Amino acid sequence: MITTDFAPGSPCWLDLGAPDVPAAAAFYGAVLGWDYESMGESEDMEGGMFRKDGKIVAGLGKLTEQGARSAWMIYYSVTDADATTQAVERAGGTVRLAPRDLDEWGRMAQYSDPLGGQFAVWQPGKDSGVELVDEPGSLSWTELYTSDAAAAKEFYGGVFGWQFSEMELPGGGGAYTLITPAGLPEERMHGGLMELPEENLALANGRPYWHPVFAVADCDAAVAKVTENGGSVQMGPEDAEGVGRLAVCLDRSNADFVLLAPARS
Repeated sequence: MITTDFAPGSPCWLDLGAPDVPAAAAFYGAVLGWDYESMGESEDMEGGMFRKDGKIVAGLGKLTEQGARSAWMIYYSVTDADATTQAVERAGGTVRLAPRDLDEWGRMAQYSDPLGGQFAVWQPGKDSGVELVDEPGSLSWTELYTSDAAAAKEFYGGVFGWQFSEMELPGGGGAYTLITPAGLPEERMHGGLMELPEENLALANGRPYWHPVFAVADCDAAVAKVTENGGSVQMGPEDAEGVGRLAVCLDRSNADFVLLAPARS
């Protein structure tokens, strides 16, 4: 489960780079019940915050990187962004955005893993991260699709100290790797990674990619909102034993995310 104490190595923030900010705000408002709060619009910057029940759940910004696809960026909490940057470089990753301060709020950096999967880190200052998690309409899990699970475990284990455990997917679907922050018990696991052939990673031109899993009360109803509002469904809705009912979706600009109605315990 994801919590808001944001232990080092756990997800603490996410934001979406979208080519059309108002369209993205309307889409996620309809699907997840989010309210959009603009932080201002200018020639250089357009974006703001998503809130659910008054609490910040994600950020939204204008996609400006030439040739980049619209996608969610997931940030992991660290105590020292500069030390993490050095660890990324030692492990064969790439620094996409060097550590920088965002006033007194915190310090951030963005990277690619050795196969091209993009992720980011946040060193908290006054701001630790999102204000609502693991509830309907908020982040409940993070997931990496990669063509080389062993390489991913070696890289991210070296950078974050993550602990890994394996589970077999039903129906002979292969192995799924569960991720837990360093030194924490398995009930604090926050994500997973799954190995897929490169041809199944077409969204990122064969490169690995992270995406968020959002909790919802009713997966089928949320999926209906996805398609009604110009998005599409890659898989599901379907039941996953012991996990819940889920669907892999794309928004209007093909940014991927998962909707999950957790199984009742």
